[in-house]
Amino acid sequence: MLNRRTFLTGLVLLPLARAFAAFADGKPWPKGSVARFSKHLKPVGRALEMEGYYVWCTSPIYGHDGRVHVFFSRWPQQKGMGGWLNSCEIARAVADSPAGPFVYQETVLAPRGPGFWDATTCHNPHVQLVDGKYCLFYMGTSNGKTNTKRIGLATAERLEGPWTRPDAPLLEPGAEGAWDDHCTTNPAFVKHEGRYWLYYKSWNTRDYVTSTHPTIRGNRKYGLAVAERLEGPYVKHPANPVIDFSRLGHNKQFEDAFVWHENGKFQLLARDMGVYDHEVGLLLESRDGIAWTYPKIAYRALREYVQEPPAPANLKRYGRLERPQLLMRNGKPAYLFGASQGGRYLTASAFVFKID
Repeated sequence: MLNRRTFLTGLVLLPLARAFAAFADGKPWPKGSVARFSKHLKPVGRALEMEGYYVWCTSPIYGHDGRVHVFFSRWPQQKGMGGWLNSCEIARAVADSPAGPFVYQETVLAPRGPGFWDATTCHNPHVQLVDGKYCLFYMGTSNGKTNTKRIGLATAERLEGPWTRPDAPLLEPGAEGAWDDHCTTNPAFVKHEGRYWLYYKSWNTRDYVTSTHPTIRGNRKYGLAVAERLEGPYVKHPANPVIDFSRLGHNKQFEDAFVWHENGKFQLLARDMGVYDHEVGLLLESRDGIAWTYPKIAYRALREYVQEPPAPANLKRYGRLERPQLLMRNGKPAYLFGASQGGRYLTASAFVFKID
């Protein structure tokens, strides 16, 4: 039987919502709200600072050469922070260790132009070695707008490529009026018991109402789609959305999930968007990958780890660590890579933590 701290589809968590409403008043976090994971983080520093570019979405992996390969998003500085949606490409950099320095190698996936589902941007890289091949999950848009965001999968025999890119997205949004009718984005993937599990972020374009949660438009939730083959088809789980914070009130939500399986449990790392505050990370656990525990704080605001210059006026997300991705070693987290505004070029770069 599931414990009272576990999310169930259709369950309204009013007692928890009231308990955590204190954050709005600036009160301390409740005892037990900080995960052990946060106590093992040691800041390494910024990485992948590139003159003339914003750097985001850094997904690391150990190569057969023993070096660390990072697949990351980048777009021209003159496009501003919003350039990720209509001018982004996915590139690869390499270092001898997770601490860097990382050296740019090549652009891996660039927008393909009119007529393609990834015509205007390639973003959200997430790389894994699956069934002996390298898999690069990513998001593309066809017109530079959020309602054309779709998840795709490129594959290669080597991290150096060449990469085979799909003619069609891996996962489409739901029908009009569904909770996920707007897009599919922010892929998180895990192979479990011979099946292929794809977690994805979406939201509703119009009001989405059930008997168990309020009318909130555009609230970010996560769904799950499962396939018998890596290439799909991926079938959406009937319990979707499997994680839904909207029922807590105050438009609480989250994004940027990273999922892995360790010690008999699914673990999910993500960026908070109002459960605690917008500057921390979240950690959730699940026995079955469908019902998840109430989130704990996985990492704190960046200013609690390092001292950086005052926020430039043009960077509205300064101080946050977004898009958390883990560098795994022997099935266990070894380093945390995130994206953070700032750095020497006053754009954005990766920020790395060692996990002790």
